[in-house]
Parts: sequence; structure tokens; C-alpha cells
Amino acid sequence: MTSSPQNSFDYVIVGAGSAGCVLANRLSEDPSVQVLLLEAGPEDTQDAIRVPAIFSSLFGTEVDWDYRLEPQTNYQGSMAYPRGKTLGGSSSINLMVYIRGDRSDFDGWSERGCAGWDYDSVLPYFIKAENNSRLGEPLHGQSGPLHVEDRMFTHELSHNWISAASEWGLATTDDFNGAAQIGSGAYQVSCHEGWRWSGADGYLRPALGRPNLTVRVNALATRVLLSGTRATGVAYLHADAETTAYAGAEVILAGGTVNSSQLLLLSGIGPADPLRALGIDVKVDVPGVGENLHDHTMTPIVWATQGSTDLLEMASPENLAIWQDRRGVPFASNGGEVGGFLSTSGDGIPNIQFIGGPTSFVDHGRFSPPLSNFTMNAAVTHPRSRGRLWLGHADPLKPPRIDPAYFSDPADIHETIAGLSAAIEIAQQPSLRKFFKGMNLPTEVNLDQAALAAHARNWSQTEYHAVGTCAMGVDERAVVDPELKVRGVEGLRVVDASVMPAIISGNTNAATVMIAEKGADLIKNSRCPRADTRR
Repeated sequence: MTSSPQNSFDYVIVGAGSAGCVLANRLSEDPSVQVLLLEAGPEDTQDAIRVPAIFSSLFGTEVDWDYRLEPQTNYQGSMAYPRGKTLGGSSSINLMVYIRGDRSDFDGWSERGCAGWDYDSVLPYFIKAENNSRLGEPLHGQSGPLHVEDRMFTHELSHNWISAASEWGLATTDDFNGAAQIGSGAYQVSCHEGWRWSGADGYLRPALGRPNLTVRVNALATRVLLSGTRATGVAYLHADAETTAYAGAEVILAGGTVNSSQLLLLSGIGPADPLRALGIDVKVDVPGVGENLHDHTMTPIVWATQGSTDLLEMASPENLAIWQDRRGVPFASNGGEVGGFLSTSGDGIPNIQFIGGPTSFVDHGRFSPPLSNFTMNAAVTHPRSRGRLWLGHADPLKPPRIDPAYFSDPADIHETIAGLSAAIEIAQQPSLRKFFKGMNLPTEVNLDQAALAAHARNWSQTEYHAVGTCAMGVDERAVVDPELKVRGVEGLRVVDASVMPAIISGNTNAATVMIAEKGADLIKNSRCPRADTRR
């Protein structure tokens, strides 16, 4: 990593995940400014990061924050809460599925008062970021830093699932990020020639040679420094010592939904009474910090298969060697090969996402019924349940308390049941049923609504899409305004998934990159009004 002996910069960015890597690249394009990027985790040198099929082996390692949820009232599923802790952040350990979200998601943000965040306004930033190997104008980019491609291996059963979904009535699409999201098909992935392509790969590495960009890994931010109500820098732990970095222009938090809100709270920016109770000096009373936490859950159904193999059976040393050479074998699969989006209300707005493939993916891949298996997960795209994140202590070395309040709104269970019921019906179609010989999970024979509800509560898990704890908006509960500036604090912005006021339909990494691309222009425009989104 690059280093610098001085501790004064124009911009200090906290967090080298997807958003932080974008910001570091775009802001350092101006050679007249000095940029510091801080990352709490190590460099992204683990070999497993590159191999799509073994992404879940990274959970619980040094590149994962490995959080745990608070006990849940309406949910008894997995309490693990993986979040990336390395260069690239969660884009270095995630499922790699490239989904932008539905037009209605971003128009909904605009209707909440987030001017400039409607679909037509954010589409140029999706296009700017994207380098799609197959899809081009007018809705896709083919020259951006973020590689997107059709997966180099898709199992035969996944193709059969797409045919079965079509037989059931969910039409096939070759682009979930096109004019309409509803349909079934194979997901595109953030990979390049079969290798994972993270935010660090696309944005950070090309910028590392710039003399005005400094990157420090193993550097844990402990608080934002304030002079009155102006952010002036960041205190952080590095090499067992607390160090200070000063920002002449802005401090930008890009740590993600957990870490950005935690750092605000540790800095005395948040709801006043809980902070005082911990002995934290309240700098600015911002009640919404840590509130509005929400996430997609995914609920699996696992079928025992016949007449075919699954991905685990194909994970041989011989196939790994072939993958390293040509990458057209199962190690190029991310497991979540196929799926789709469904509107059970018929209003054209997707409320269910399917994602799955020929393997058992239950409890973050740690539960494996007897081989061979095919898993299909159902996820509610717009959950109504809202939780929160808060501090249990004032020690920055200890994790915050995380309560997504899964299924606290009964509507989320009802929609999950609808999604599971549809998945079961799809499995009964001619193209698929000949390969299935029964369910490994759930094991109940009578799958009525009560049984499906119990299954959802017991076997769901996070889909790794936490958002909302620093929500953008114009009301009193908003943490940042539509320019991503923290309320009541000068020189401080949050630019990451935590600013989403409401979660999008589908996987969140592409939208996080978009937020950072747009955020970079907002920052540049406050310094230089002629920034161009077309670069």
C-alpha cells in the first residue's frame, strides 16, 4: 500500500469497501488534492477471495467482521452477520450477483424528498461504473471500472430451473437490469474472466500509483474529530497506537451500514440520551443514527436431486486446476446461479426475489444435507420490518449491538410464504420435477402456511444486504441530506449503503457503487462545479 509521512489531507475516507474504493479513485483523479483511505482490515490477498465458488469460506476469517445479531423475537435462524473487512469490503466476500434494483426503488427515494436520486438521475452513474461483457447501450456501460459478465459456468439444473419457471408463468429474461426487472434467468456477476472483481479490483488498484492517494490498512477509525460542529479529521488505531489524520476539506464515512453508524455514535453524533448514558460527549443530536436498519432475509428450500451432480460433488482438485487455467468449470460458479423477480400482487413491482442453484446453501453454507442438492431461496424485496443498531459501550474495539428485527412486521412472513409456495410450484414443473426426489429441507410432509411460516422463522438468514442506518432524507429522522451531508455537521458526509432510505429490489452492491459514483460528483461539485459524470 502507498504511504505518506504527513497526516494532513484534503479528504479522509473511512472504509475501503465498494463505496470507499470508488471515492478514493474518483477524488484522487484531481492531482491537486491529497486523499487518505483508511481500512480497518488487511489487504485482500487471500486466494479464496478470487474463487467465486468458495466465497462463504471467507466468513469468520480475518476478512470478515463476523458480527452477531441480538436475540430475535420473531426469528430463530442464523445469528451470523458477515460483513467484509478488507480492501473491497463486502464486495470481496459477497455472492457477486450484479443487480441494480427496480426503477420504482429510486423513484421512491425521490418521492421521499431525495431530489436527484430518481431512476433517470442515477442511471448515468450505473452506466458509468459498468463494464459489461455482453450488454451495452442504452442501459449498460462497457467501459467502466466494474466488470460484469455472464458466469463462465452454469449447471444444467440451473438451466432447467429457468425452463420450469417459464412453464410456471415467470417469463425468461436475459437482463434483470434492463427496462423491467420481473422475470427469471441466470444472474450476471461482478467477475472478470471467471475471477471475482471487487471494488478494490475495479477502482482502487488502478489508482494506487497516484502520489496524492494514501491507503492505510489495519487502521481502525475510533472517532471523527470535531471543532465545534465542523469535522476536522479522524482518530484511528494503527500499529497499536492512536493516530490522527486531518481533513482540510471533508471527512467521508464509507464504512457501510454497521460501521458508519457506529463511528458516528462513537463520535457523539446521534441520539443524545443513549450516548450520554454511555458517557459519550454529545456533539450533535441526530436521533436517526442507527435507526431504520433493514435487510433482506432469504429462506431456503433444499431438494434432493437425482440423475445429476451438485456443485459440492464437482469440487475436485482436478476441476480447481482446470478453473485456474480456463475457469469454465464449477469453481466459476457462485452457487446462486439463477433466480428471478416476481410480483405476487400483479402491480408490476417485484416483491419476491428467487436466488439459488445446484448446491445446499443453508446457514451461510455451513449446513449440508446429504448430496446431491438443489437450493432455491425466496426473499422479500421490500421488507417492512425495521430494526436498529446501537452502542452497548463506548469502546470502539467492541462491536455494536445489531437488531434487524426480522419478521417483526407480519407482512414479511406472509410475503415469504407466497415466495416459498411459488418456489415449490416451480419445482413441480416438467423441466425440473424429474430431477427432484423429495425435499431435504423442510422435512415436513404437510407444508401448509403454518409450516412454511415456521420454516421461514427457523431457517432464514441475512442476504447480506443491510441498509438504512444513516438514512438519506429531509425529515427529522434523516441522518444525511440528499447531498449526503450529515445533519448539523459541516465537512462530514456518509457515502455507502447506510444512506439508502429504503432497500432496493435485489442485491445491493451495484447500488452502493452507484451511490459512491454520484457521491464523488457531489463532493467534487462542491469544490469544482464542472465535474462530468460521463468520464
